[in-house]
Formats: sequence, structure tokens, C-alpha cells
Amino acid sequence: MASAQTPKIQLPDVPGALHERLAIAVEQLIGARRYQPGDRLPTHRELAQQAGVAIGTVTKALDLLSGRGILRGEVGRGTFVNDVRIAPVSNGVIDLAVNGPPPVIPEEKFREAAERAMRRSLALPHGGYAAQRGTAEQRRTFAGWLTRTRLKLDEDELIATVGVQHGIFLAFQDLRHTSRLIATEGATYPGALAAARALDMEMLPVLHDDNGIDPDDLDRTLATSGAKIIYLTPVCHNPLGFEMDESRRRAVLAVAEKHDAWIVEDDIYSVYAAKGGPTFKELAPSRTYYLNSLSKCLTPLLRVGVIAPPEQRRASIAKAVGAVVWGASPHGMEMGCALIEVGADTTVASILRTEAKARLQLAQRVLALDSVPMPGGAPHLWLPMPAIQAAKLARLSSDHGVRLTPPDASYVGGESGGGIRLSIMATTSRDDLEKALRTVATLRTEPEEVII
Repeated sequence: MASAQTPKIQLPDVPGALHERLAIAVEQLIGARRYQPGDRLPTHRELAQQAGVAIGTVTKALDLLSGRGILRGEVGRGTFVNDVRIAPVSNGVIDLAVNGPPPVIPEEKFREAAERAMRRSLALPHGGYAAQRGTAEQRRTFAGWLTRTRLKLDEDELIATVGVQHGIFLAFQDLRHTSRLIATEGATYPGALAAARALDMEMLPVLHDDNGIDPDDLDRTLATSGAKIIYLTPVCHNPLGFEMDESRRRAVLAVAEKHDAWIVEDDIYSVYAAKGGPTFKELAPSRTYYLNSLSKCLTPLLRVGVIAPPEQRRASIAKAVGAVVWGASPHGMEMGCALIEVGADTTVASILRTEAKARLQLAQRVLALDSVPMPGGAPHLWLPMPAIQAAKLARLSSDHGVRLTPPDASYVGGESGGGIRLSIMATTSRDDLEKALRTVATLRTEPEEVII
């Protein structure tokens, strides 16, 4: 049991607000087993004295950790440490394949949003059937969220979708008449590959570097193939992990304009954007299908998002939505709007960015990486290697209790497309992440198998 005699708390020398640094320090004390699962923490006043901060700072720090499930408050008793060890997927396996955020929405905000969403859902005319694109109010809330966090859009530019995956399919389907060829990096989001296959379309591999798709190779690919579609994830590319800066975006756009090609901009990881600069949608609104959702920045429990197609294609996209799913879930949209309105997106964004940066630094240290594409934080990390080596590493890791994304799931083609994606936000605790990373680090150095 912790007491007032606990040594002083040293705040880590990292960027971030004071309460975020204190939250990291307390979590490190828990990780070092100074506070065990079930222990009661010192009072807010005692923690404030130990850390040399104000009581209000302690309150904010503990709220962050409570929102992530690391602590729990009990009325009249104090704040206690939860057992946050990851629940194994099966047989003790640590899963680094699922690329989803940890559950970090504070329970009180979830409850407040749920009550608000329920009231509004029950009041929707015709149970929401009449609003296939999403109600004007729903789209206005999402437009306000995007305007505040990413780019200025109004509600008339948006159509509600069942997440970004649905948006990708809609965009590809809408462009299929222009070309059945889609230019993208040598490795890309498996869901985009699945959408292309379902539509009898083909992905073409383009070279890339740590700043994104290579404009010169894109120019060559479009010229030789006649492709008219470019699929891009400019922020925290899945799986390659880079972020494009403004100069690269403009160079890519110049190539698209030269070949009169369309851009499908998957901005689902925009919460991790660090380089600033305009989106493709801002640079070329009449050429860009813009996609975003709440899955990676709030919670994957809500399969709701938006697509902002070129103005001349809105009616076509809306008609396609109605033909397949009629419209996004009215209650899901209301729940997403309510979470935005109660400020959950702001709280979660701060937590995710801080946690992603800490985990990326951990991965860089354990794997002895000289650099990473997004040092400010990203939810996944790409280890480039030949396809055969990647397949071997995935198999050996599975044998040793660490599940990785199958290398061929993201592979488009070309020599630059081989590698392994590590979803570093997949585990509940950093301890389990470190165990998995050390397993991967050891297996990376295994000698090549001899085939006889």
C-alpha cells in the first residue's frame, strides 16, 4: 500500500502539458510495481506534494489514467490501480495485428454522450430513414469537427458513411468508369486492396520514401498504365507509417493534374498529423474524394464516418449509399455527434498522441531503430524487409506468442512493398507491448533457415 512516505515523483523531461507528464510518471511507477494492482494511491494532496505540482494538475493527470482504464476512483475510498494486463487473444498470444486505438474515452463522457444520443435518436423523423446522407444537424456536427481539427468543410459537402472502409468502396466504385487501375504505394491498407478486388479493379505499385509516394515514379506509372485514380493515406500511412509534407503533396498533385487523375484521400489518421499544411481536398477540391471517420481518433465501436466527394459527384455517391446500406446508422451518427459535443474527441486526441509517442519511442529503443517516419507519434510502425524474410518473421513470431499482420495482406507489388507492420497501440499495457517487441527484435536476428 502506498503511503505519504513514498519518494518524490520525478516528472519525465518530455514535451506535453504538465498533467500529461505527471500521468506518464504515475504510469511509470505502476509499471515499475511501486503501485500494484489493487493498491490505493496517495491522496491528491500527497501526490501534489510529491510531484511539486498543484492539486488541479494531479486531478487532470489521474483523470487521464482513469480514462484509459489504468486507475479507478471509488467514492469515499480514493483512487485505485486497476489490473491493466492485456487479456490474451487466445493461449496467451499478444496481438500486434489489429490496428485499433485502446479504449480511452472516459466512462462519464461515454455515458453523457449515450444519453444525449438516445434522446436525439428517438426524436428522429421516421426513425432516421428520411436522411440517407445523414441529417443536416449530424453533418453539421461532423463538419464542425473537421473544420476545428483538420480542414474547413460545410455540411452540404459531406455524406455519412459506415466508416472509411465504406467510403473507399464508394469512391472506387464511383471512379470505376474512368479506369480500373489505381496507383498507390508498394504496400497499402488491406481494406483498400479488398475494395479494389471486389470491384474487379487493380492496384499498381509506386515507389515511396519517408515523405510519401514518389512523384516521379507516380508520373511514370500513370503515363505507362493509363491509370486515372490515386489512392493515398498522407498521414500515418497504413502500413508504411510516413506523413507527407506540403511540398510533396503539391508535387503529387501536379502529377495528378498532368494526367487528369483523381485522388482518393484517406485521412483517417489525421489525429496524428504533425507536419501541418493543407490536405489534398483543400488543394484540389474538384479532384479529391476526402474520407475520415471516428474509428481511429475516438473509438472503433462506432462505424461512422464521412466522405466529401467532388461537388459534381455528390449525387452519384449519395445514390450509391442508398442502393447498398440506405444510409449510415442513425443512432451511430447521433452517438458520434454526441461524443464530439461533450468534448470526448479533444480528450482522446491528447491521450492518443501522448501514448503513441511514448510507445513509438519504446519500439525504437527495443528494435534499435535509428529513426522512424513520424517521431511525434504513430499507432503503427513498418519494418521494411524482403517478402520472404517478412513471412518468416510473422511465422516465427506467431510460434512465440506474438501475432503480426500477415505480410501479404498489405502487399501491392515491387521491391519497396515488403515488410512487417507492428500495431503498437494494440496492447492495453506497455509492458505487454515491450514483451512482444523484444520477441520480434530477437527473431529479426535469427539466422536464415537452411533448406535441404
